[in-house]
Amino acid sequence: MQVKFHKKFVKKLNKLSPKIQNIFYIKLEMFLKNKFDNSLNNHKLKGAYKHRRSIDILGDLRAIFEERDNKIIFVLMGTHSELYK
Repeated sequence: MQVKFHKKFVKKLNKLSPKIQNIFYIKLEMFLKNKFDNSLNNHKLKGAYKHRRSIDILGDLRAIFEERDNKIIFVLMGTHSELYK
């Protein structure tokens, strides 16, 4: 499985503290081993994001991704209120 990051995702990730960035990469490793690990809370989204899924990173921080042609593309990251206005 190939993992890619949208430029908006990378921009948001780079604005986070190094500690939170590290937590994201730990969660990414977990995701690559088992994308349905309970601690990730991987779930389908509705509405404008209906073809995407979300995982929990830390507290209220979420990472939104989509799966296409055996690729995982992380497209957005933010808090619940930032993403689901």
